Amino acid sequence: MKTDLKKCRELFLTSMVTSLTANSGYAIIASMRSIFVDKHKWLTQEQMNDFIGMGQSAPGMISANIATIIGYEIAGPLGSFSAVMGILIPPIIIMILVTAFYQIITANPYVRVFMEGMSMGVVALLADILTGLFMPFIKEKKVYHFLLILIGFLYIRYVKASVFFLALFCILCGIAKTLLVKKEVKQ
Repeated sequence: MKTDLKKCRELFLTSMVTSLTANSGYAIIASMRSIFVDKHKWLTQEQMNDFIGMGQSAPGMISANIATIIGYEIAGPLGSFSAVMGILIPPIIIMILVTAFYQIITANPYVRVFMEGMSMGVVALLADILTGLFMPFIKEKKVYHFLLILIGFLYIRYVKASVFFLALFCILCGIAKTLLVKKEVKQ
């Protein structure tokens, strides 16, 4: 894969702007989708959903995980590095500044009001992310997907055990479904 330095620079700057506007965690996913899928059209909605799933499955910051995959898809290994650096540099600088001025920042009542407002914005972004992830399943109308989502939700909500077991269960369900589909195709 030939490295396109112009595309890597664009990935770095785009990722940096994304990181500055949405910071990290799940809130950034909606911004990443908007920029990489809707604005630049570098990815399809389906690719982005796949990358979100992969990013959530890997340990570490979800935004960095997704940026790694997006960057690689768009411009190879150097694109991956560029996207990750663009995502990571702003929060590192912001955290250094917040740490340096922590006492001043936490004592300011305007900052507290701002943070409360930001919390509501994050809830709205999470609702957007969930809608974007859930819509393909609604369009397909497959009972299998709805059952797995329902089982996953109930497990997370009511079972006080590691999410690892839920992931293992879903993997086994996926393997079983794949084997059943292959068996049906052969017949």
